[in-house]
Amino acid sequence: MLRLIRTRDTSTLSGLKLLIMAQIIALANQKGGVGKTTSAVSISAQLALLGFKVLLLDFDPQASATSGLGVERHPEGRDLYDAFFGKVPLKDVIVPSSIRNLSVVPGSHDLVSLELEIGRAPGRELILRSALADIQPQFDLIIIDCPPSSGLLTLNALGAAQSVIVPLQAEYYSLEGLSGLLNTIAFVQQTFNPELQLLGVFLTMYDARTNLSLQVHQEAEKHFGERLFRARIPRNIKLSECPSHGLPICKYDPQSAGAKSYLALAGELIERLELNKDKPEGGSEEKAA
Repeated sequence: MLRLIRTRDTSTLSGLKLLIMAQIIALANQKGGVGKTTSAVSISAQLALLGFKVLLLDFDPQASATSGLGVERHPEGRDLYDAFFGKVPLKDVIVPSSIRNLSVVPGSHDLVSLELEIGRAPGRELILRSALADIQPQFDLIIIDCPPSSGLLTLNALGAAQSVIVPLQAEYYSLEGLSGLLNTIAFVQQTFNPELQLLGVFLTMYDARTNLSLQVHQEAEKHFGERLFRARIPRNIKLSECPSHGLPICKYDPQSAGAKSYLALAGELIERLELNKDKPEGGSEEKAA
């Protein structure tokens, strides 16, 4: 059986030229304040430090992931909004971060008006997928930070992604409201992206000292089974502080409980995505077995 490790390079195998594209992962939750953007930044930075070439696409009009990495937004006329409409190539709005191997597509406040501007144009849910096609071979992973809604931006992210992971705040109402997102994922699978899969759910703002966190964990375990990640992101003051310094937690305080939890979560992602664990720092590697 032939098994190819994902790579950014082309190769010739048995006379067949193969181009392995980046895996695209959407971080989504229709509820705000659940640690979604902190998770997108932390996971992206940790995977980059582990040697994978990562692109973080800030698809939230609030652009919090952009500021959380200390990256400046582009001026109007040459930003993600313009790339979305094909006015500039997406590759032209990619910028490096301070983390080796981690690049960023900065967010744009103008994205908030997309639904009104596009209306019911055919194929509007797949615009991002088309925009990403040209840059997929350049990266191992593309992570999309979705807005806290089920609107057109989130639908575009889910339309472009192969996988979605969901941060779940360790509170009762978060678990109760998750059904809306699961319905959205099911709608996308049934209509315009049948390959989309729910890769997993992970708990955020977890406090093992409270009965509520323990109960939410038990309920999530019962509902999601093996799809629930083992890593749980704790309530941690360092995680709250690092965005104001423009640094991911793995750089701001790598010994903190939050940083160690995101490192564990990144390790589980590598396992679930079957990525090459032996990847050398700063490069990709081709293997076949």
